Amino acid sequence: MWPTRPGEAVGAVRAVVLVALGTALMALSAKVNLPLPYVPMTLQTLVVLMIGAAYGWRLGSATMIAYLAEGALGAPVFAGPVGGLAPLFGPTAGYLFGFIAAAFVTGWLAERGWDRSVMLLFAAMAVGHIVILAAGFGWLAFGLGLGAAKAFQVGIVPFVAASLVKNALGATLMPAARRLIDRRR
Repeated sequence: MWPTRPGEAVGAVRAVVLVALGTALMALSAKVNLPLPYVPMTLQTLVVLMIGAAYGWRLGSATMIAYLAEGALGAPVFAGPVGGLAPLFGPTAGYLFGFIAAAFVTGWLAERGWDRSVMLLFAAMAVGHIVILAAGFGWLAFGLGLGAAKAFQVGIVPFVAASLVKNALGATLMPAARRLIDRRR
């Protein structure tokens, strides 16, 4: 679909299209959510990590920054029909900003070959999930003042099992998608 050796203009168009596709997938994944007392459980972490693995650290991080910017500007891209600055300062803020770091880390690991094996990709995605959960925990505990025990109870515990399932799903889907794309070339 893209030239194998794109010029600068084609490369820029490709990046813009991929960022737009990524932010659209992020918005859709936010709408699949299970409401919980402080932070909803969504498919966003799966999409963040798959974007990081597929796009690499630069474009993956840029996509997450663009996603947060869209939301900050009022587009209803966050969980529920929500946009604006409130989610970026409320209970979900740590997780949302953690998306940038998680895409960075997962993309960086993928660029070093961790995306070529299901087990290594599972591990890379696990590191990404840890980054997201740590950012969310930190914000809940210290930014919102819930304290470490309460933040762990509401911001980590409900998400551990789902994170493992999402890692397994993402680590299985990425190589399958890559094989499908490679076959079409």
